[in-house]
Amino acid sequence: MGLAKTEEFTLEQNELAAMAKALGHPARIAILQFLIRKQSCICGDIVEELPLSQSTVSQHLMELKRVGLIQGSISGPRICYCIDPKAWLRLKQSLTNLLDSFQDPACC
Repeated sequence: MGLAKTEEFTLEQNELAAMAKALGHPARIAILQFLIRKQSCICGDIVEELPLSQSTVSQHLMELKRVGLIQGSISGPRICYCIDPKAWLRLKQSLTNLLDSFQDPACC
């Protein structure tokens, strides 16, 4: 398999692609929706909400945290997760810029 050559693209393109990939699983969308409603919660709260095992939820949380969409702070033996507002704004701006750049062409 060939290399992705991500270094050939801008930082914004790479960041948006990583976030879009993280958003590409319905469980992660459900986790984000839950975090938006609850403001913050621990992994066990999410496990109770979704039809997934604790280990699967943890993997999805790790991926969302890896791309920066959520953050976690240690609270005793637990990690409390929430949406990262700065990353959320960057994602919103990047998606808006991309979507707004389209002009309906008279082709095809």
